[in-house]
This record gives sequence, structure tokens and C-alpha cells, in this order.
Amino acid sequence: MDTTAALVAKHGLLSVTMAKIAEETGIGRATLYKYFPDVEAILIAWHERQVASHLEHLTAIRDQAGDAGERLEAVLEAYAFISHEHHGTELAARLHRGEHIVKAQHHLHQLIRDLLAEGAATGDLRDDVAPDELATYCLHALMAASSLPSKAAVRRLVTVTLAGLKPPRRSDGGLGCADLSDAPQSRS
Repeated sequence: MDTTAALVAKHGLLSVTMAKIAEETGIGRATLYKYFPDVEAILIAWHERQVASHLEHLTAIRDQAGDAGERLEAVLEAYAFISHEHHGTELAARLHRGEHIVKAQHHLHQLIRDLLAEGAATGDLRDDVAPDELATYCLHALMAASSLPSKAAVRRLVTVTLAGLKPPRRSDGGLGCADLSDAPQSRS
């Protein structure tokens, strides 16, 4: 699978044949065809493995010590760097379709949503917007990392995304969700 991905990255998808993969790996073509019907099937299997590895990495970050806000920041930054490093090619666009991506996106959404809910419960993150909506906001915002020119730009994007998760200021100047019906009314 790694050899196939490397060949496609070097020569392009249309230039790589099953015969070339068999030659490069030292695997007989008949054996290769026993497990994979074509080059695209090999690439999909390779991509599924890559995606699973990324999810394991993000889950491990989530499970580290620290409060929900710190862990959320670490997860969002890691996700943004994954997006920055692994997107933007024709191959990536082709592989980011299919059931394995839908499942991975759902898993990632849940992971972020749970951290957001935990942070909202402790008052560290905003609680005036549902965690599901905020998770969607984070994921869509950080997809922009794939087109950014540098790691510094990715870090700035994460900072801006995190700023949108801070609790809004209350009418008394504190942090938290404001109940505007309790705010003093001007009598002009």
C-alpha cells in the first residue's frame, strides 16, 4: 500500500499499473490481484489506514492530561496540521470520498463535540451554542488549513477558531452567557 501511494505521488494515478506495483514490491501480479482488483482499491485501503492512524493520534491527544480547553486546543491544532499536510492534491480529493471518510468525520465530530460540552460545563468554553454546532464550526473553519502557506498560518487559524469558542462577555463585564433580560436598561 505504501509503495502504491509513493508511486502515485511520484508518477500520477493514471501512470501506475498493477504490473508496476507488483514489480516494485516484489509481489506476483496474481497475488496482488487476489487481494486488490485495481490500483484504486489499493489506494483506498492505504487511505483507510492513514485515516485510522490520524484518528488514533487525535484520540490519544484528547486523552492526555489537562482541562477540556487545553485538550481541545491540542486536538484542533493537530487536526489543522493534518489537514495542512495531507490535502490539496488530486489524489487527496479522489480519496476523500466514500464511507470510510464519512465514518471518520463522524468520529472526529463526536470527539470535538464531547470536548466542547465538557468545556462548556466547566465554564471554560461558551455554552450559548450547542456543542454539535460548535464542532461543525471548528471542523469547517480548520479545513481552511489545507490551503494555507505555512505552519505559522495554520497556528493563527487555530487561534482564531479557538477565539470563537470563548464564552461571550456578560452584561456585568464577566464571562459567560448573558441573559439580556437581566441587563440594565437605558432610560433615554
